[in-house]
Amino acid sequence: MSYDFHVGQKVVCIDDTFKHVSIDQLIRKGTIYTIRWVGEYTHYVDGTFIGVKLEEIHRGNDDGPEGYGAADMPYRASRFRPLVKDKIASLRKLLAPTPDAPAESKVKTKKTEKV
Repeated sequence: MSYDFHVGQKVVCIDDTFKHVSIDQLIRKGTIYTIRWVGEYTHYVDGTFIGVKLEEIHRGNDDGPEGYGAADMPYRASRFRPLVKDKIASLRKLLAPTPDAPAESKVKTKKTEKV
């Protein structure tokens, strides 16, 4: 899956569940956040992933009982989606002709005549 996130972008949380973790991870499903960092992150337990850090949340050091010692660890980007302000406009873009594809020709209709 590819992510098209950038710093300053508004995103909405779509997954706030963390299996096998009892410590509150601070994000809430349906809440809007602002990205302050995005990039590849490697964690010795979770492996390498595309992560995001949020303007509204600074996680501090992950040194609790289930912590792994990471400082301000990012969240997986897969937990978020870009915020879409105008959902209809984003769908209209799908219908817009592309430079490579010819625009649909207009269908000619026959006028009815009164007799």
